[in-house]
Amino acid sequence: MNAREAIRGLTLRLPGISFFHYRMAFSGATKTFRRVIMNKAELIERVSKDTNLTKTDVENALNSITRWIKDCVKKNDEVKLIGFGTFTKTKRKARTGRNPQTGAEIKIPATNVPRFKPGKEFKDLVN
Repeated sequence: MNAREAIRGLTLRLPGISFFHYRMAFSGATKTFRRVIMNKAELIERVSKDTNLTKTDVENALNSITRWIKDCVKKNDEVKLIGFGTFTKTKRKARTGRNPQTGAEIKIPATNVPRFKPGKEFKDLVN
């Protein structure tokens, strides 16, 4: 196996649950990186293999966790997962924007948006 074959299937993963993973591939003589997004079904399959639980059990647990996080953030509660990050709700101020087709100014109303702030351990892992 040469270096090109060894690197072609290399997948870099974060420990625990990761919604994104990256694969390195070669395009001709130059190296190119392409981003591969892990969808929910692939996440369920990986967690199922890691934990020896059925896919149905993993899907139910994942749905419960995401529903719980959404409900808490909706009520202005913080959800802190030590080592992973914090989910919160923040207020985005009203602002003026432009219609890209006409160039006319438009008013964008204030709104609430969900926010995720990665924890120190997660940030250190990525850097």
